[in-house]
Amino acid sequence: MNKKILLTLALTLLFAWGIFHFKTQLGLLILPLFIGLVLFVTLRLYRLMEKDDGSSED
Repeated sequence: MNKKILLTLALTLLFAWGIFHFKTQLGLLILPLFIGLVLFVTLRLYRLMEKDDGSSED
């Protein structure tokens, strides 16, 4: 696997753990942070799927 993909995945998991571990301290910020994290992961996966789609053309 690509090191960049693994690094992105590790940082995302670490950030998600941080959000849910410190949810009482974050208060109202937890929802925008969570939405941002989901958006980030969705766009990253979309970019990966886009790269795979382009390489399979005949």
